[in-house]
Amino acid sequence: MKVKKFTAKDMPEAMKKIRAELGDEAVILNSKHVDSGGFFGFFTKKSIEVIAAKDETPAPATSSVSKVNPEPPTQKSAPERPSMPVQPKHELEDEVKELKHMISSLKEDKNVSKAGYPAPIQAIETELSEQEIEENIRYHILRQLLSNWYRSNEEPDVKTVKEWAKTYLQEVLPTKEMGPVPSSKKIINLVGPTGVGKTTTVAKIAAYYHLEEKKSVAFITTDTYRIAAVEQLKTYAKILDLPVAVAYSMEDFREAKESFQDKDLILVDSAGRNFTNQLYVNELRKIINFDEDMTTYLVLALTSKYKDMKKIYEQFSLISIDRFIFTKKDETSYFGAMVNMMAQTHTGTAYVTHGQSVPDDIEAADSGQIAGWVTEGYEG
Repeated sequence: MKVKKFTAKDMPEAMKKIRAELGDEAVILNSKHVDSGGFFGFFTKKSIEVIAAKDETPAPATSSVSKVNPEPPTQKSAPERPSMPVQPKHELEDEVKELKHMISSLKEDKNVSKAGYPAPIQAIETELSEQEIEENIRYHILRQLLSNWYRSNEEPDVKTVKEWAKTYLQEVLPTKEMGPVPSSKKIINLVGPTGVGKTTTVAKIAAYYHLEEKKSVAFITTDTYRIAAVEQLKTYAKILDLPVAVAYSMEDFREAKESFQDKDLILVDSAGRNFTNQLYVNELRKIINFDEDMTTYLVLALTSKYKDMKKIYEQFSLISIDRFIFTKKDETSYFGAMVNMMAQTHTGTAYVTHGQSVPDDIEAADSGQIAGWVTEGYEG
C-alpha cells in the first residue's frame, strides 16, 4: 500500500492531485480542514488535508471508505491466485511506520502499545513473532492489518483482526499447490533427512490409496543404510498385504519398478542420511532416476529449526521437489517455519502428519487450516 498526504484549497483540487499521482483506484483514508500561512495567527488561509492510499489487495472486511473513482468495477469471478510475492523488508517496514504514524495522528486511540500498534494488532504481531514468522512476511501482514484498521469506522476487536491476519497469511502461501499432487504419475518418492518419519509417512500414504482409493500399491525402499528402516517397511507391507522390494543400486531399482508394472502406484522410501553431507543427493541419484515420471515429496519435521529446513531444501536443490510433507505436528505448537518455507520457496505442501498411527495420523494440507494454526494456536 502506498500512502501519501495531499494539501489543496478544496476537495476537488485534492481529488485531481490524488488521481494524477495514485490513479482512479486510490482510496481516501482521511480528510480534515487545516489553517495554513498567516502571520502570528492572522491572515491564515483555509485548506484541506487529505490522506490517500493506493491499495493493491482488497480488504477482507467491508469498509465504508470512499473511492476516488465512483464507478464500481465490473464483477468477475477471480481465478485462484498463486502465492503473493512478499516485498523486501525495508520497503514494508517503511510503509508500516508510515501507517502507524497516520493512525497515531488521526485516531485518538489510547489503547496503543509501546511499539505504536493498536492493542489487537500488537497481539497478532506478538503471536507472529513467537511463531517465528520471518520479518518480511510479518511486515506484509502488519501493513494490511494497519490499512484495514485505518479505514474502519469502529475499532475492530481481536477476533476481527485475527480473521484479517488469517486471510493475509494465506496470501503468502502457494494456495494452488496445497494437498497431494493431482496427477497420473505412477511413482511417489519421499526424500528427506533421517529421523523425520519418512517410512511411517510412506506407509500412511500407501494405506490411504490401498484402503480408501482401492488402488493396487507396492513399496520400493532404497534405505539400505538402516536395517531397522527396511524391517519397518516390510512390517507395514505385511500388515497391508502389499509387496515390497529393496533396491541397493539403480539396476535393482529398475528391476523392482518393472516387476511392479501391474500396480497402480509405487511408493519409494528413500534413504535418510545426514543432510549436511553434500554427497548424499549424488548417492541417491545413483539409485533413483529422478528424471523419470515421478512425484517427489521432501519430508521435513516441524520440530526442526527453520535454518535447518532451509539447508535441507538447498541440499536437495538438484532434485525437482513437487511438494513438502511436514511431520510431527503433534510434537510442537510452532508453525512459522512451515509458513516461511512455503512462502520463500514458492513450494506447496501435500500432507501434514501428527502421530504414529497408520493410516490415521495424516491429513491433506490446507492453507486456511495452516493459517489458523498460526493465528489461533493448535489444539490436539
